[in-house]
Amino acid sequence: GGMSIPDIPAMPPAGAGGGTIQLTSAQLRQFGVTFGSVEQRMLVTALRVPGTVVVDETRIAQVALKFGGFVERLHAKVTGQYVGRGRPLMEVYSPEVLAAMQELLVAAGLDRSGAGVSMPGGSTELLPAARRRLALLGVADRDVEATLRRGAPSRTVTVYSPAGGIITERMVTQGQAVQAGQTLYTVADLSGVWVHAEVRETDAAILRAGIGADVELASMPGRPFKGVVTYVYPTLDPQTRTVTARVTVANTGGQLRPGMFATVRLQSPSRLALTVPTSAIVRTGERTLVFVDMGGGRIEPQVVETGQITSELAEVLTGLEPGQRVVTSAQFILDSESNLAEVMRSMIGQGAAGMTEMKGADMPGMDMGGRPADKGAPVKP
Repeated sequence: GGMSIPDIPAMPPAGAGGGTIQLTSAQLRQFGVTFGSVEQRMLVTALRVPGTVVVDETRIAQVALKFGGFVERLHAKVTGQYVGRGRPLMEVYSPEVLAAMQELLVAAGLDRSGAGVSMPGGSTELLPAARRRLALLGVADRDVEATLRRGAPSRTVTVYSPAGGIITERMVTQGQAVQAGQTLYTVADLSGVWVHAEVRETDAAILRAGIGADVELASMPGRPFKGVVTYVYPTLDPQTRTVTARVTVANTGGQLRPGMFATVRLQSPSRLALTVPTSAIVRTGERTLVFVDMGGGRIEPQVVETGQITSELAEVLTGLEPGQRVVTSAQFILDSESNLAEVMRSMIGQGAAGMTEMKGADMPGMDMGGRPADKGAPVKP
């Protein structure tokens, strides 16, 4: 319609140039124009990357015997079951251990009776030697002491877990004959786990040991686990073009299970940079713009070059000076249906060359005359 709307900024006639929009304080409020400042601020890089929970390799223990024998009784029967450190895994009948136990008792008997004083070498060395032999075979001290107290060897020897954790592999069954050196169990301590975070090649520069990491599971959103990057793998995956960072996380509640997917938020040390609030940045095709407050309600687009961008702040490499004020609601206004949006859109739609000329000349403020909107402002298609 040809209604006259006096409080809307209008475009100057085509060809008249005009790189600024002039707004009254009432219009600034009406259109929701908000401002932020250009200043040196601490910039913290936060990356969100995918990760996978894996077993901490330093917390894996394997159970292998130093003697051969037959498994008479299995205490730890299933994979996935938790065993405490020093808890019994199985009872093994071993002729070799039994013979060593009998030697121990003979040596102890001789030692007590003092019979061997005249023996060559003396029996005083026989008992420590028998104890040492059992220790080297991996027989627990407590079982050696129990045998000495009882004065009789036990038929089987107990094998204890070297670590507290989850049995991830069980390669032994009841009644099986086992040989020295054969791996029978793998026990993984899951009280601490690793998360392998996959970081894009382009972001890998922020990675270094010691930076903080928050690990969030899909099953527990909003409840991150605190971790720290302890190692950055030196190779790049040629398929995914990612570098893997190892994040070490305490897993006291046991919620982090190897194989789970996680989202890892990595935070690099902060640095000082010239920044604007991220909401001030407007992207138009190849160019990145910021609307600068020129004072007295005048707003002017300015081409900028941005560096690092976080959710809150955008680093500005060129185009702005510390202390300037910028429009932080520019994208919101541009997306609206207001006349101001049309004015701003036509303004930034002009070629880069036109923009530069505008900046060069000191243009008068926009014509704010109360002309009918259909004459001044571009008509909506």
